[in-house]
Amino acid sequence: MTARPGRVLAVTGTSTDVGKTIVTAALVAAVAHANLHAAVCKPAQTGVATGEAGDLAVVEALAGPIDTAECVRYPEPLAPDTAARRAAMPALDLDTVTTAVRGLAADHDVTLVEGAGGILVRLAEDLTLLDVAAATDAAVVVVVPAGLGALNHAELTVAAIAARGLRPAGLIIGSWPVEPDLAMVCNRTDLPRLTGVPIVGTIPAGAGALDPAEFRRRAPSWIDPGWLRREFARATPTTATDTSPTASPSSYDRPSQSLEGVLS
Repeated sequence: MTARPGRVLAVTGTSTDVGKTIVTAALVAAVAHANLHAAVCKPAQTGVATGEAGDLAVVEALAGPIDTAECVRYPEPLAPDTAARRAAMPALDLDTVTTAVRGLAADHDVTLVEGAGGILVRLAEDLTLLDVAAATDAAVVVVVPAGLGALNHAELTVAAIAARGLRPAGLIIGSWPVEPDLAMVCNRTDLPRLTGVPIVGTIPAGAGALDPAEFRRRAPSWIDPGWLRREFARATPTTATDTSPTASPSSYDRPSQSLEGVLS
């Protein structure tokens, strides 16, 4: 394990249902491929009852057993602030989250913090993922959809991150289909051009349905290894070697043949 606090990376999305949890799992697998130890914190889980599997269970099922921390959960599938009020449950506070994140970072090379919905979704009345990132010195990776609407939402998200004085670490396309349409193809060029933030990963559509062993085998090819090396340079062991392929549009790993048939 790391002898000093590891790096913290917040994972947000341009909206809900853009693939943050699958991206988080892919990042965990890519980090492990680089011989680093990852942990994941989920500050607020909603839409899941006590005892039910939440997003962290999905990450572990796909990426393998890791240390995790879930700070609070609310039963209704709403923004955490709203869900807490409706359930008459205590709101999440920043100290709880930062304590959890710092505890994980003390023993891991990389700690991922998966948000809820978009960057400005209220985790509590006066708390967003921006506050968490600022308090934990985290850069922010933005998960974006592939198609129409992605440009506006991505620009707004990146602008909110930059306005807070935080660093947008990269964009990751949360679901890239086998046959992308014209807007999707154009967005691969336009997203980095308009936001000033590079695309550092592309997750193939249906990745979350892959067998876990296959997911772990393929996931490192979905994340740009050069970016991963630079982003976590402080934590990278001196003996680590970079053998994973690049995450370029032509080289990212596609779902298995049987899965492609289901998705086509």
